[in-house]
Amino acid sequence: MARYTGPVCRLCRREGEKLFLKGEKCSKQCCPINKRPTAPGQHGTSRKKLSEYGQQLREKQKTKRIYGVLEKQFRMYFEKARTTPGVTGENMLRLLELRLDNAVYRLGYGRSRTEARQIVRHNLITVNGKKVNIPSYQVKVGDVIQIRDKSKTLQRFKDISDVTHSRAVPEWLTADPENLRGTVAMKPLREHITYDLHETLIVELYSK
Repeated sequence: MARYTGPVCRLCRREGEKLFLKGEKCSKQCCPINKRPTAPGQHGTSRKKLSEYGQQLREKQKTKRIYGVLEKQFRMYFEKARTTPGVTGENMLRLLELRLDNAVYRLGYGRSRTEARQIVRHNLITVNGKKVNIPSYQVKVGDVIQIRDKSKTLQRFKDISDVTHSRAVPEWLTADPENLRGTVAMKPLREHITYDLHETLIVELYSK
């Protein structure tokens, strides 16, 4: 399955809530879901009560879309979480949070995860002083993530900083905005993930 390249606001409308796929635009009144809160398509106005399976499926789709991963990747995270000591659902969310593109977004170096992924792909990020251009790269406690020195003066990052400077950085990261650098201070805990996610539904779905 190829990566979705259509209008992302349509995905928010399908899930019935803001997934913040377009960065700060999602917080403004011009966000399409404010104007058209119904699901996309001909029958979008008639949302029916979901079955148990439907609720589990929608929760999986919502989580996948928030983090921008495909089905095969997502299933891989679940399988890894299931074989890791601890609560499977929390382990899975932790693996998603520790993706490099997500860490770059959380530090405020991208207005959205899509932009953060592009920044990683374009070789603008270093981890512990080494270039890393793999968005799914798993960062670890103690890793230093920063914009490459010769890229820090780009107007792009000045524009991004103007938009994201007020965004709260989660406690599992420490940020140094002036030097466009951040450090993974600890593994993310469940309370650090503020999205309205019900990971137990995803575990139930994959455990059938």
